[in-house]
Amino acid sequence: MAACSNGCAEYVPSAKLRAMVLHFLVRGRVQGVGFRWFVQREAALLGLRGWVRNTEEGDVEVVAAGEAEELDSLRSALRRGPRGSRVDNLIEHFLEDAEGEQLSAFRIEGAW
Repeated sequence: MAACSNGCAEYVPSAKLRAMVLHFLVRGRVQGVGFRWFVQREAALLGLRGWVRNTEEGDVEVVAAGEAEELDSLRSALRRGPRGSRVDNLIEHFLEDAEGEQLSAFRIEGAW
């Protein structure tokens, strides 16, 4: 809360509540171990929008949009991974807000 010039309290949103869009690349033993389904479940529980998919190089790619706190929780889940996985490296990039405007409910891309 911030004080107004007339003494009232004005709500100022915290930076933690600001929506953002992140791109993750997860490297390690992350294909063939249910990693995409794990990510989809975690992201959906957190109320995030976006997608997860395998890459041809053997990594898992994630784009997620939401509040900073939920994205922090997803980041922790990505580092942990499902049973049977091994995360060697997690690369993260911030994307422009416009990238998240067309994202819908979190989904798995490229699943058959």
